[in-house]
Amino acid sequence: MSEIVLARVDDRLIHGQVMTAWLQYTDGNHIVIVDDATAKDDFLKTVMKMSVPQGVKLDVLTVEDGSDFLQKDQGSDKILVLAKTPEVYLQLVEAGVPLKEVIVGGMGANSDRTKFYKNISATDGERETFKKIIDKGVNVTIQIVPSDKATDAAGLLK
Repeated sequence: MSEIVLARVDDRLIHGQVMTAWLQYTDGNHIVIVDDATAKDDFLKTVMKMSVPQGVKLDVLTVEDGSDFLQKDQGSDKILVLAKTPEVYLQLVEAGVPLKEVIVGGMGANSDRTKFYKNISATDGERETFKKIIDKGVNVTIQIVPSDKATDAAGLLK
């Protein structure tokens, strides 16, 4: 039976930290990117496929397709779910995807975001979305790499 071993918010999606630290830490063998824009961009999907180590499966899906996919058994796969924004995880949880935890790893600064925690930035709307995810019974933590101590986001949202 498949298992979601990591659900991570990272606006970079696949990059060195995910490929090395998180894949090894979780023993993951299947990356599922859930992002509408990326799923519709054939060039970007090709680049993502070239970034994944041999032996690791990759699916790049829209939120709707990702929700359906993640609710079905994927055999013995250990799945890492990656999304750019917390809104995607709220949509997945509301659609019935069983998530126990969402780890915030990379949300860079931009003109709409303010500092949330160390080098993590979030808009007021993203903060509200984290609260809604927590209200659905999902633990939200901040952890850049597995060797970092996880910080409970709930305490930062009060």
